[in-house]
Amino acid sequence: MPTTRSPNPGRRSERSRQAILAAARELVLELGYARVTIEAIAARAGVGKQTIYRWWPSKGAVVLDSVLALSEGEEGIRLPDTGDLDTDLRSVMRATVAEFADPAFEAPLRALTTEIVDDPALAALYREKLAGPVDEAKKERLRSAQRAGQLKADADLDLVLEVLYAPLFQRWLHRSGPLTPEYADALVDVTLRAFAP
Repeated sequence: MPTTRSPNPGRRSERSRQAILAAARELVLELGYARVTIEAIAARAGVGKQTIYRWWPSKGAVVLDSVLALSEGEEGIRLPDTGDLDTDLRSVMRATVAEFADPAFEAPLRALTTEIVDDPALAALYREKLAGPVDEAKKERLRSAQRAGQLKADADLDLVLEVLYAPLFQRWLHRSGPLTPEYADALVDVTLRAFAP
C-alpha cells in the first residue's frame, strides 16, 4: 500500500511561488477578497490549483504570504534607534500611515483583517508570521528607550503599543478619517505624554 507523504517545502518552485503571491495581491486589488478564488489565483499564476493547496491551507494563508512577500529580502525587522525616541517613533508612524494608505498594501491587509475575524487558524498564523515579530521589534526599540530614560521604566510595553497603534488601526478599519503624517505625529505626541518619565 503506498504511503502518503507530506510535500517537501524545499521542492517548491520559487518562480511558481512568486507568481502565486503576485497573482493573489493583484486579484485582491482588482476584485476584492470575497470574489477571489484559489482557482482564479492558480489561473493568473499559471499553476494548477493543487499546487496552491499543497503549499497553503487556505486562501487567507496565500493572501497573508502575499503581504509578507512585499518585504522579502529585508534584513529582519528593526526600528530605527537614533537615540531620540520621539524622532524614531515619528519616522515609524509616518511610514506606517503611508503603508496603510497604499492600495497595494491596504487591499490585502483589509482582506486579511476580515478573514482573521472568523478564522482562528489564520489569526494564529498572522500572529506567528507577522504581528508577533513586528511587535517584538517595536518592544525592543521601546526597551532601548527605557534604558535611556526616555520612557517610564515600568511602562507596560504592550499598552504603549496599543496606545500608539490602536487609534491608527481603528481609523483605518472604519475609514473614519484621513491617514496623514500629522495624524501620525499626534499619536506619537499622545503616547509620549502618557509614558514619558
